[in-house]
Amino acid sequence: MQQAERSDIRFDFRNMRFGLPGITFSIPQNTVHLPDQGIWPELRKTVDTHALIRAAARKHRVPAAFVKSIVAAESNFNCDAVSPKGAIGLMQLMPATAQEYGADPNVPEQNVDAGTQYLRVLMDRYSRHPNSLKRVIAAYNAGPGKVDHYRGVPPFRETRAYVARVLRLLRHYEKEIG
Repeated sequence: MQQAERSDIRFDFRNMRFGLPGITFSIPQNTVHLPDQGIWPELRKTVDTHALIRAAARKHRVPAAFVKSIVAAESNFNCDAVSPKGAIGLMQLMPATAQEYGADPNVPEQNVDAGTQYLRVLMDRYSRHPNSLKRVIAAYNAGPGKVDHYRGVPPFRETRAYVARVLRLLRHYEKEIG
C-alpha cells in the first residue's frame, strides 16, 4: 500500500504543546489568545500584540515603546485582564473611556487603538508643561482631573509607583525597539 505525500500541509510544532486531556498548550511569548466564537469555542485565535501596538502607535503618532510600556504596566499583555475597578483589556480602558473613543474594550485591536489615541490626547494636553511625560503617565492612571488639580503627579502612592514603573519599562523598551 502506498502512502500519499501532501506537500501543501505543513505543521510547525516549535514552541507549542497541545490542549488535549492531560496535555497543555503553550504559546510563544508576546502573543495573546482570544476566544473563537466558531464551532469549537475552546480553540483560540492568536493575536500579535506587538503588531497591534506598532500599528496604533504609528496611526496616533505615539512612540511604540511608550505604548508597549503602558500595556506592560496595565495588563502585562493579557487581553482578558479586568481590574477590580472595572478597567478592561490590554490597555485597561474604563468602559466610559472606551465608549468615548468608540471602542469595544474587549476587542484587543480596538482596545489598543483607543488607549493609544487617549495617550495622544494626553500628550497634546500636557505638551507645554514641565515633566510632561510624567503628567501623561499619571493622567492615564489617575485621570487628568487629578493631574490638573495637583499640577503634576498626584501624591497617591499607587500613581507615583505606576509612573516610576512605566518610566522603567519605557527605558527598557526604548533599548529593545531601538
